[in-house]
Amino acid sequence: MKREKTPSAPYSYFDRDLSWLSFNYRVLLEANDEALPIYERINFISIFTSNLEEFYRVRVAEHRAIASGLKEVEDVQRDYANALLSQITEEINRQLTERTRIFEQGILPTLRRNHIVFYQHAQEIKPAHCNYLKNYFHQQVYPYLQPVPIKHGLVRSFLRNNRLYMVVRLKRNKKHEYFLFKLPYSKVPRFIELPRLENNDYIAYMEDVVSMFVGHLFPGYEVTDCHCFKISRDADIVVDNIKTDLLLEQLKTKVKSRQTGAICRFLYDRSMPAEVLEYLTKAFGIADNALIASDGHLNLEDLKNLPCPNPQLQHEEERPASMTLSFLEGKKAIFRHISKNDLMLFYPYHTFNHFINFLYEAVHDPQCTDIMITQYRVAENSAVINALVAAAQNGKRVTVFVELKARFDEENNLETAEMMKAAGIHIIYSIPGLKVHAKVALILRQTKQKTRARSYAYISTGNFNEKTARQSADIGLFTCNKTIVEDLAQLFANLQNEIENPQFKQILVAKHNLIAKLKQLINKEIKLAKSGKEGHIILKMNALQDPQMINELYRASEAGVQVDLIIRGICCLIPGQSFSQNIRVTRIVDSFLEHARVWCFANGGKPRLFIGSPDWMKRNLYRRIEVVTPVLDKKLKMQLVDMLHIQLTDNRKACRVDNHLRNIFRNTPEESSIRSQYAFYDYLRKLQVKNKHNKKQ
Repeated sequence: MKREKTPSAPYSYFDRDLSWLSFNYRVLLEANDEALPIYERINFISIFTSNLEEFYRVRVAEHRAIASGLKEVEDVQRDYANALLSQITEEINRQLTERTRIFEQGILPTLRRNHIVFYQHAQEIKPAHCNYLKNYFHQQVYPYLQPVPIKHGLVRSFLRNNRLYMVVRLKRNKKHEYFLFKLPYSKVPRFIELPRLENNDYIAYMEDVVSMFVGHLFPGYEVTDCHCFKISRDADIVVDNIKTDLLLEQLKTKVKSRQTGAICRFLYDRSMPAEVLEYLTKAFGIADNALIASDGHLNLEDLKNLPCPNPQLQHEEERPASMTLSFLEGKKAIFRHISKNDLMLFYPYHTFNHFINFLYEAVHDPQCTDIMITQYRVAENSAVINALVAAAQNGKRVTVFVELKARFDEENNLETAEMMKAAGIHIIYSIPGLKVHAKVALILRQTKQKTRARSYAYISTGNFNEKTARQSADIGLFTCNKTIVEDLAQLFANLQNEIENPQFKQILVAKHNLIAKLKQLINKEIKLAKSGKEGHIILKMNALQDPQMINELYRASEAGVQVDLIIRGICCLIPGQSFSQNIRVTRIVDSFLEHARVWCFANGGKPRLFIGSPDWMKRNLYRRIEVVTPVLDKKLKMQLVDMLHIQLTDNRKACRVDNHLRNIFRNTPEESSIRSQYAFYDYLRKLQVKNKHNKKQ
């Protein structure tokens, strides 16, 4: 679905949710890549399925609320929501059919070739395994099964979100009765490893084992049907406009309510008889438009935990591993380096431990007085938090802005904030009506004479989270540039309500100077193109959705500016139109999640480079505090330019997104293979060797 152009709106755009589905389908296509180790392919099926679960709980739930009248909107919006829901369902059904094909025709045969038999039906299970499983069922599973009758008009059992249930239809004296029970995955593994036979390893689903012996729960009855189902509940909670002093209690209440949200999807085994499905939907009040038929085995996000008897089947031998930069090791090595040169790290190619060490250098630095940092998504047992606690215990003033409204991380962020507060850290909580999505840290220092000593700033594209830093491709910039340090000090003063209208000289901050600067940079490229010179823009980010900024890119294209977009996820800009002939959209999905935001404006041969936290979505540009920094060091700018060009020449994992939202891979067998994540890792390794060689000389 496209929002078509009209006389009053000369440009058109993709719908954001259909664009996101195009991205998630690209994730699924990784499971079809026979060049990948089989367990990596299986993991992409898990990621695809997990992504889809969140999509239903947030985006589809919102559209259903509009379509059903739960939200007061104009008729045209309700009609659009209804039409969009139909398109979403059609596209998801197509993708689920493709997932089944990939799994049955690609994954399972490849496992068998590697001597792993993954049973898909109870009927497949060999007699030699049946006795083993019968004992397993009675000893390990039976004690945790608690059947509950389903009867219309009586007390309705509460169905929990994303839990796998089994419905059993029984027959006695020509009458049918229905029972359900929750499969006990917290007590019993989803995937059961069986004794080896004929040099093969065997794995079975726990629900198949239950279906084989479920009759033992109901003596005197005939089991006529046994099928799985699950529901997804609306997970969106709104706390944006709540005052800070009320936010904590409101947030706790709202997070709990997430578990009881409206049912937005009822996913069921497509082999379930129509009369069983009808009985269930009536008993639990499920709307017809929430019904989604699927494979017999649901919750395939669990495949990430599929047992692997042979570790060689899990990861590629040449998978990039985090590098430690030797010149950053040693006492005060990071401070010493930053005092002379800006430093840029690329995660996960560089180890996140360097940032942890940066914090600990501040902990032990007698001239360090203050540490300030933002936290959006916090790792459990976080090394970052441990360093901040150590700093507070060592007499530093530590200030942490904690964004409590980070979706699905609210509880963890709240618990972490309360722990830090107890340790003596000054906590700033969320701002009403805004999310703080910036990823910045500031180390302030002073001399014995109480004058400002050289201080240090850090601005990143990713969260201060050592776990995601091993999985997401992000960039962090360390600098002691006085203007950037002062800009960040102004930002933190603004977050603490010490100043109302901060003035930023170098950094770009959403809600302040970001959009005006972006328009200025785009207009410069337009002027160059109109004067016959080359205008070129390269934008790398996760999502492009804001119509205002898309219009700026359309204008640039019409003026002759070459625009290269490297957009991982949502891209509402439509390429291949009369107003977008000079725009290419590239999408990269590979071993690591492409998460960095990098913007390059050619500027007549003197490129201007920026990194930071925002995507070009309405929420980022207008409803969040986001921070972007210019990259000023010439060598670091060149590293970013090289990275962007490597990604634009990727012919293995990059694809073009066309004007029908299709992922079009390049068919260039005559070209040498370029896999950008691996090529950029090699680039950084060579750079490291070169730097070592130069130091020796």
